[in-house]
Amino acid sequence: MASKPHHDAEEDAINNPNKDNSYFVIKPRGFNIVWGNESRYWRVPPRSSLSTQSDEYAELVQVSWVEVTGSVPLNASTAYQISFTLSFTGDAFGWSGSPVFLMAKVGKRGRYKWRRLREVENLPKEPTQIPSDDEPFVVDVPGDQPDTRLFFGLYEVWSGKWKGGLRVHRAVVKQMK
Repeated sequence: MASKPHHDAEEDAINNPNKDNSYFVIKPRGFNIVWGNESRYWRVPPRSSLSTQSDEYAELVQVSWVEVTGSVPLNASTAYQISFTLSFTGDAFGWSGSPVFLMAKVGKRGRYKWRRLREVENLPKEPTQIPSDDEPFVVDVPGDQPDTRLFFGLYEVWSGKWKGGLRVHRAVVKQMK
C-alpha cells in the first residue's frame, strides 16, 4: 500500500509546449486523484511511462467518490476552453444516473463555474473529448484578476454509488482565439 492514499500531480506530466500559458496538455500523472495511490481503486501509469507511452491513461477500478483535479497558470484578459479525453472499459459500471461535473475556477478565491457532463453516462470505449468543441466549456480570466491560476476538475461525489471502468487519458486547457 502506498504511504499516501491520494495521487499528487507531477509537474513533468503537464505539457505547456508553447511556453506562454496558451495551451496545456495534462497527462494522467499531472492530476491530483483522490484514492489515486490505492491500486484497489485506481491504476495510474508508472512514472517510467511519462515519455514513452503516447496514450497512457489513469483507470478507475472502483470508487464511490470521483475527484480528478488539475491546476495550471493562465494569462489575464483571456478565455480558455477546458476538456477531458475519457473512455470506458468494456466492463464499466455505476455511471447511469451518476451526476458527473466539470468544475473550474480562476484563483484560489474564485467562484466555481460548472457543467454536468451527461455524455459521460454513455461513453464509448474509444477516447472521446468531453465536452466537445461544439459545446465548449469556457472560463474567462478577467484582466484585473490578481491570481490567474486555473483550478479545474472532474467530479462525481454526490450519488454515493460505486462506479468503475472510467479511463482518464488527458485534459486540455487552451486559450481561445
